[in-house]
Amino acid sequence: MDARIDVEPQVESLFDPATCTFTHVVHAGEGSACAIVDPVLDFDPRSGRISHGCAKRVVETVQRLALRVEWILETHAHADHLSSARWLRDQLGGRIAIGASISSVQSVFSKLFNLGPGFATDGSQFDHRFVAGETFAIGSLQAVAMYVPGHTPADCAYRMGDVVFVGDTLFPPDVGTARCDFPGGDAAMLYESIRSLLELPPQTRLFMCHDYPPGGREPCPVTTVEAQRAGNIHVRDGIGAAEFVAMRERRDATLAMPVLILPSIQVNIRAGELPPPEDNGVRYLKLPIDAL
Repeated sequence: MDARIDVEPQVESLFDPATCTFTHVVHAGEGSACAIVDPVLDFDPRSGRISHGCAKRVVETVQRLALRVEWILETHAHADHLSSARWLRDQLGGRIAIGASISSVQSVFSKLFNLGPGFATDGSQFDHRFVAGETFAIGSLQAVAMYVPGHTPADCAYRMGDVVFVGDTLFPPDVGTARCDFPGGDAAMLYESIRSLLELPPQTRLFMCHDYPPGGREPCPVTTVEAQRAGNIHVRDGIGAAEFVAMRERRDATLAMPVLILPSIQVNIRAGELPPPEDNGVRYLKLPIDAL
């Protein structure tokens, strides 16, 4: 699907060092419509307290540029940070969206957390669920949702002209690619998804969801198709599917679970909404024992 536009997208990238996550605000210039991509909710796992420092930086960026929020886009149900999508929608408006396959992720984790029949697994917590190749507008920017499963079965990338928000498919070239050992993950599928992204024009800008900078370099929010094809340590040109899958499965077997996977998934499959309060007015996140 063609995503050419007459106005070049502009991107403001905000980095959260606690979770190594980039949140992006994409727009067509001051006073235009915008979309927020992969927003972060601050969470302290030791105390169970939430706060909105990262989200308030997004609000300040939107207000500084007099932007109108039309979309809050999630690339997937993140396992390493909680989403502030619901809080940002309350502050700024817009529609929360994710890929339509979120329902498969909800089905898996509703069982893990024993959420019961009252928890919908049809994605209806989100304002919109994109199907593969679906086009949409952000003001004057024309966008397309690209289905890029592998890290999870429900990952989406979002393309606007020469800009793509790739979620957890790719990291900067010196970091590599995302893990595939979560429920429904598939290294062979991730390889195919990445190659579809790398078939885009060489100067296409790829905006990262994460960076884990080696050697003390500064976090890098953006790279290009050309740079990834030439230098990605996991999936550069010349690395075939079998080699990639073997590497990814071998590496994934050594990785610990993300610190925030249990709280984050419970919030993120709810489109950033916290679990409902119990009869004492307190909200609880579950901690399943020996279940992962």
